[in-house]
Amino acid sequence: MPFHSLSPVSQTCVLGLWHLTEAAEELWPLLPAQTHYLSRYPAGRDELRARQWLAGRVLAHYLLRELNDTPATLHNDPNGRPYFPELPAAGVSLSHSGEWVAGLLSTQAAVGIDIEQVRPKAQQLARRFLSEAEQANAGNETAKYCLYWSAKETLYKLHSRRGLVFKEQLLLSPFELREAGVLTGHLLLENFRSQHHIRYLRPTPDYVLTYAIGEVVNW
Repeated sequence: MPFHSLSPVSQTCVLGLWHLTEAAEELWPLLPAQTHYLSRYPAGRDELRARQWLAGRVLAHYLLRELNDTPATLHNDPNGRPYFPELPAAGVSLSHSGEWVAGLLSTQAAVGIDIEQVRPKAQQLARRFLSEAEQANAGNETAKYCLYWSAKETLYKLHSRRGLVFKEQLLLSPFELREAGVLTGHLLLENFRSQHHIRYLRPTPDYVLTYAIGEVVNW
């Protein structure tokens, strides 16, 4: 069996983590409805990305079985957001980076999740996605830049809106980096603003994980 963990977040939401060590040939037998997924398999991707795609779908079904016994197949909407059409009220989000795949499923709310390997790239590209205040708060902490990026990706997935400007419309309140905690994120649109709690943890020292579960406070 692959190494994975399933952690209840609430009675209606579960978080999954998969440490990806399997070859594609080992992942295929774990998928139900293989004809459905074979028709959507990302042919032409490199070997790692293909394995990440497969592990994500397997993980989504692991999460589903924890909360609901309805037979379902995972699809993607025009924005690329995964969903189970058989469960229209459910929210699904998947992410992968390196050897880790993460998933979040709620039976009642939209969700977003992101996992990132801690690398200097986020700091090098900070001016593209962080406001000046956020850059100042990140300082010289590589992991903090990656956490900022991950949290903004989570907010983006939660709202599934194309064209959002990360450094202007997805903003985070200043924070101190810990092993786990809660960040405050803000979505700023022309006629709408919302505030969100974004939870984070570090599954290993080299990775950061963020997720949000449809918690919205209008202001």
